[in-house]
Amino acid sequence: MVVEHAELAVEAGREAEFEQAFGAAREVLAEADGFRWAELLRCEERPRTYLLLVGWESVEAHTVGFRGSERFGRWRALVGPFFTGPPAVEHYHELGPRLLG
Repeated sequence: MVVEHAELAVEAGREAEFEQAFGAAREVLAEADGFRWAELLRCEERPRTYLLLVGWESVEAHTVGFRGSERFGRWRALVGPFFTGPPAVEHYHELGPRLLG
């Protein structure tokens, strides 16, 4: 499994709208082949910045499967209007099980 790490910059004053729209966008992600889980975090120091973490079966499940599907267009239509620029996206491989406290 890999984790998509996407930093999203949202227009000032539209944070609440974005968070609401992300609820619907999360459902679109959940329909994708190879999708495992998603989590959205908001930065304390930069409140217009969000971190989207998405678990995928593989990099290709995200970059080819999801991005090449009509689902990506639906996802982007829901959240894209809030972005101030393209998200910075990278993929990370898990090295072991999560440590839960």
